[in-house]
This record gives sequence, structure tokens and C-alpha cells, in this order.
Amino acid sequence: MGTLFYDDARFVLDDRLLAHLQIIISLKLRRGESFFLSWKSSESEGEGRNVIWIDNGVPLRMRFDESATPKINRAWAETLALSANTNNGLVITGESIEPADEPEA
Repeated sequence: MGTLFYDDARFVLDDRLLAHLQIIISLKLRRGESFFLSWKSSESEGEGRNVIWIDNGVPLRMRFDESATPKINRAWAETLALSANTNNGLVITGESIEPADEPEA
């Protein structure tokens, strides 16, 4: 499990999810686009949901527990990216699509 540090808050997220979020968040912020990021809370947190406003002016850091970068599922990344462009913002969904095998070089 990795950690997303945003301003003074810490959010524990799966390393694989965090790697996908890194891609989407960096694309949006490079374009100067602020957006909401939301996800459901765990059962131990009360089964609510979290929503944070991602903006270039707020300190952001990601810490991964694993040193290896997970294989990126392009279909999942595209689904997350599309949601980031809606009024609801980037809504974290489960990875329901298997990553495609990369062609060997």
C-alpha cells in the first residue's frame, strides 16, 4: 500500500492504483487543470467517500511501498482519465479490465 500526501493529509492507496493516478494527475496538472479526486472509504473508515480538490498550488507527493513500477493497464488509465474530465472529477473505480500483453521487442 502506498501513500498519497496532499497538503497536510495522507491517504493510503494501493501501489497499483497510485501508479495509475500518478499518470492522470500529472497530465491534468501539467495542463493547468484542477479537478476533484474521489473514492469510497473503506469499511473501517465508515463506508463514506472522500473528495479532494487537486490543484497545482497544493503540495502533492506519492510514496510507493514497492520499488518496482507496476504494469500500467491502458484501458483502466483511459477510464480514469475520462472521468477526470467530468463535473464529478476523477472517480476511482476498480480495475475491471485486464491489461493487454505488451508486444515483445
